[in-house]
Amino acid sequence: MEKEKILRINELARKSKTEEGLTTEELAEQKKLREEYIAEFRLSMGMMLDNTVIQYPDGSRKSLKKDK
Repeated sequence: MEKEKILRINELARKSKTEEGLTTEELAEQKKLREEYIAEFRLSMGMMLDNTVIQYPDGSRKSLKKDK
């Protein structure tokens, strides 16, 4: 995710905690940005887990990839 979008998420989060709050447009933008961030996070975490291997004390190794 681009740095500008992350900065915007943080900006909206700070504004939502003030007395002013967020407008309906800003709430919709915040929801969209959060959903995009979570989707990218899940994809990244899935790829990381696909490349993770557990090594047991007997020396055998097992991948964490999901069996299809």
